[in-house]
Amino acid sequence: MRFPRHPDIIKGRVRKLLRTNAYEQKETEAALRVVRAGDTVLELGGGIGYMSTLLATKRPIRSIHSFEANPHLIPYIREVHAANGVTNAHVTNAILGPNEGGIDFYVRDPMLGSSLAVLEGEVDPPSVKVDVLDAKQVFKDIKPTVLICDIEGAEADLIPHLDLSGLRAAVLETHPQWIGPKGINAVMQAFMDAGLAYYHRGSHGKVLCFRTDW
Repeated sequence: MRFPRHPDIIKGRVRKLLRTNAYEQKETEAALRVVRAGDTVLELGGGIGYMSTLLATKRPIRSIHSFEANPHLIPYIREVHAANGVTNAHVTNAILGPNEGGIDFYVRDPMLGSSLAVLEGEVDPPSVKVDVLDAKQVFKDIKPTVLICDIEGAEADLIPHLDLSGLRAAVLETHPQWIGPKGINAVMQAFMDAGLAYYHRGSHGKVLCFRTDW
């Protein structure tokens, strides 16, 4: 895959991991295990466009729809898609929630360290307003068969509110250091309630994989 140069995004550790094919390695292995031809993928947390480009180029999926909170990453994600000839990936600058509205997103350097939460010790960090879209309506409109999620600790609040019943599989990076055992249990329970079982072959450490058909 090709990633255009960008002084604020492709640098340091990110650049090294991309060069050595080690970027998001656990998530990559999990996603390639469960995503199949014809899948419609919904990605929460678009990052640098890595996962959407990976799946659009390595699997004959129907489409992938990425929702990324950081407005500064949106143009770069589109550059990555274009550089790799991807035409069935769509990116939206928004997050999903139980109700429509807006929320503060805190922008940091490095850019990939930005998040919805104020970190310990921070005082008035710079922020931008990001749209919150109704999660149920988005799922109804897109009808995803696979969910990919890496939203820096917001998973414990969001996942239990989603309608996961139409999914065949999911890959989720959890953040136990922020959401704790209670948050992990809430996420696991939400998938189990939707009929998805923990898939050990795709899971590794904080990356959890779920399937309905194994």
